[in-house]
Amino acid sequence: MPKRAVIFINGDLPNLDAARQIIHPDDFIIAADGGTRHALALGLLPSVVIGDLDSLDSDNQRVLEENQVEIIEYPQDKDETDLELALAYAINMSYKQIRLIAALGGRLDQTLGNLSLLTDESFAKLDVRADDGIEEVFFARDQAQIHTLRSASSAGGRIGDVVSLIPWGNPVTGIHTEGLRWQLSDETLYPHKTRGISNELIADVAKIQIESGLLLVIHARSL
Repeated sequence: MPKRAVIFINGDLPNLDAARQIIHPDDFIIAADGGTRHALALGLLPSVVIGDLDSLDSDNQRVLEENQVEIIEYPQDKDETDLELALAYAINMSYKQIRLIAALGGRLDQTLGNLSLLTDESFAKLDVRADDGIEEVFFARDQAQIHTLRSASSAGGRIGDVVSLIPWGNPVTGIHTEGLRWQLSDETLYPHKTRGISNELIADVAKIQIESGLLLVIHARSL
């Protein structure tokens, strides 16, 4: 069984070459409806396509059918987004590492909705990150790491990359960081303050630990 599941969403994918660096050869590829277009543009054939198919164009659907790709179709009148359905599928398949490609940009409501999905406690023990090759976005609940290209087996980043730490909803307490220019030591970040914005990688691996709260981590790579 592949180590990671990669889910393609029908959002913006600004740089195909950067996105290509994220993919591992043995990733299990899931397309959430129109996210199929991004997978095919990268030369990847999904193992499964999930959604109501309202944004899957006829040419891409023909490619899927010709290659006998599994399609799990849901009615358009449903309560969940295609991404939520795809995430549930990946979790049911017991994947612990999940990457969401093209979940950022485009419609603000979709971007915020995609991020809000990741706050569910069912993801607390999983490594789930939205990543388009340019920005890597995830929630830290107790500890997390950010890697540079030299320390990662796939797309990481570079010393000098911008890292922002944003408290989600409530204050985040007991924050300790290593490998960032402005170090935090047993400190609190507040949602109504911008202190955690625009920190900077100064080591191959940056480490973040927190005692309580939900911390949104945004790693903007230098290309």
